[in-house]
Amino acid sequence: MANTKVTFPNASDSLFLTDGGLETTLIFLQGYELPYFAAFDLLKDKKGYNTIEDYYRQYLKIAKDFKMGFILESPTWRANPDWIQKIGYPHSAIYEVNRNAIQLLVNLQKEYENDIANIVISGCIGPRGDGYKPENTMSVEDAQQYHSAQIEVFSQTPVDMVSAITMNYAEEAIGIARAAGVAKLPVVISFTVEVDGRLPTGMSLKKAIEYVDKSVGQPPLYFMINCAHPTHFYSELEAGRNEQWTKRIKGIRANASCKSHVELDETTALDRGNPQEWSVEHKKLKQTFSQLTVFGGCCGTDEEHIRAIASQIRHF
Repeated sequence: MANTKVTFPNASDSLFLTDGGLETTLIFLQGYELPYFAAFDLLKDKKGYNTIEDYYRQYLKIAKDFKMGFILESPTWRANPDWIQKIGYPHSAIYEVNRNAIQLLVNLQKEYENDIANIVISGCIGPRGDGYKPENTMSVEDAQQYHSAQIEVFSQTPVDMVSAITMNYAEEAIGIARAAGVAKLPVVISFTVEVDGRLPTGMSLKKAIEYVDKSVGQPPLYFMINCAHPTHFYSELEAGRNEQWTKRIKGIRANASCKSHVELDETTALDRGNPQEWSVEHKKLKQTFSQLTVFGGCCGTDEEHIRAIASQIRHF
């Protein structure tokens, strides 16, 4: 049910923004308690729904100000079968939760359609397990079966694509890509990396991207990196800058903090880093890798970070 009028980042040189660290913003800056980091839980009442809506508006206004496209990423990173049930929802709630989340984005798209030329609605898919630790890993076939439930719901809504965020091992990413193919939905895969620029399994980004591309009938639209600081992966990208795999990376959603995943797991305070220095790191990335066109944030980032990025890359 995708909107045929949108232009995807892989088919355009135009710049796109997306939002920042939704969950860390809600927890540390707005004082919400999110069970298992599940932002979708706020959609169950009007106050929470309005909070999520206002959160996205802040970022849409930045895209409007800088005349950039926008990727509206649904607050459904935890809205897959296991996590929904851990939080206390029945298994059947996967349909209502995901549909409601997409409808919120559809309403926002209509609200800003005259201000922002290109708004892409993306159904966000998170890992079955922990975002940082590849524990209880699945085979490709098991991952495809598991994630098909959420993807099937998305296929019945007006999403333009689905995005698998914070993937920490390749087989789960492949399973998601295959499930999206069955549902006839374009897919974006975003890997997270450690401080050495490699996936938590030790696999290199190069190997992971090439493995996914060769293992699916319909390759992802593009790849992204999220939930890592730019300094963690810049050298890895620089080493392969003239290779095809780096050209497949179109987007960055970086953490504000330079801390490792282990350190972030143990912290009880928000580390926003330095938004201005962080945005300069993104300018460096854009200067070196011209194919990068999607910029947003992950843990610890908010609208100040995204506005700073937009200011740095606006003339590219």
